[in-house]
Amino acid sequence: MNGNNEFDLFREMMADVAPIKHDTVDNSQQSHKPTEAQLARQLAAQSLSEGDPEYLSIDYAKILKPDDIVAFKRPGVQDGVFRKLRLGKYDIHARLDLHKYTLKDARDEILRFLKQCQRMDIRTVIIVHGKGERSNPPAMMKSYVCQWLEQITDVQCFHSAQRHQGGTGAVYVMIKKSQEKKLETRERHLNRRS
Repeated sequence: MNGNNEFDLFREMMADVAPIKHDTVDNSQQSHKPTEAQLARQLAAQSLSEGDPEYLSIDYAKILKPDDIVAFKRPGVQDGVFRKLRLGKYDIHARLDLHKYTLKDARDEILRFLKQCQRMDIRTVIIVHGKGERSNPPAMMKSYVCQWLEQITDVQCFHSAQRHQGGTGAVYVMIKKSQEKKLETRERHLNRRS
């Protein structure tokens, strides 16, 4: 087949095709926009200062095993700080025991507890969730607690406790300073320089 015959064949095949009137893309239809409820949950998840616990789901959590060691550290937390927390070297000034709590009550109590600790400038706490060896499914409370702590942005890091403080049935939690305490610290450092 020579080039002319191919071109004639192409022209014959395309005889009934109509040309496109315009060649620009219509951007008027934007992709998915979040709903008001989704935006509200997203804002609530930003810090402990929000009062609505609903952004912490009680519908699903990745299930852990009772003896799993849990660890979480946000970017920016120094390795030395995290290691000291993991080894239980920080003084614990507050404790929350979640034994006998329902998931919903535990979620609400964790938020209330962490908010109160932040207001009182308590930075390192321990939350006892239990191992959940006899629960069905095993370690259910532990799984949800760890998921919630990761979602609360004012939680800087957490790690399973040392054996003498509950081991894998408890977590050490380090909380960010409140905005007021950050301002006080900044002012104190500025006054020192002056």
